[in-house]
Amino acid sequence: MLEDVQFCLDVAKESMHNAVAHLEREMQKVRAGKASPKMVEGIRVDYYGTITPLNQMANISAPDPKTIFIQPWDKNALQLIEKAIMAANLGFNPMNDGMVIRIPVPPLTEERRKEYVKRAKTEAENARVVIRGLRKEANDTAKKLEKQGIPEDEIKKLETDIQNLTNEYIQKIDKIIAAKEIDIMTV
Repeated sequence: MLEDVQFCLDVAKESMHNAVAHLEREMQKVRAGKASPKMVEGIRVDYYGTITPLNQMANISAPDPKTIFIQPWDKNALQLIEKAIMAANLGFNPMNDGMVIRIPVPPLTEERRKEYVKRAKTEAENARVVIRGLRKEANDTAKKLEKQGIPEDEIKKLETDIQNLTNEYIQKIDKIIAAKEIDIMTV
């Protein structure tokens, strides 16, 4: 029976960890003024009738802070990739030289930086909502365990541990968003 209590806590911890890991991946996609392959690798390309992520059909690199370099494995896909980048509406103007696509990354304006901070904060709030939802699920599981005969003091300890876990992961989210905001606003 006590294994069930530990299992409940472990599931909550793993789920919260996954939510924070997802936020970190999303934060890598938010532009911070310097070129990064993460900015375009999720773009989907209609490659001969199959929607394919860009990073599965090309090498993507950022040789300097102002340029993204895309070298497709199939040169026939250059126009398709260029079209997909334009359709993604990221504010980029790709340049196709017949061999590779170069994307000059323009410097961010103050207004655009604030827009990216707002987007990052929205992602962070979504992660907090997920964490709170996971806390509720874990507490509901604790209540079910109590009905199955687990002692009340064990359930109270479990609920306290769940709350501590929630606080820990909310703090991680706050640190991630604070660092990203500084990164975005630094010129």
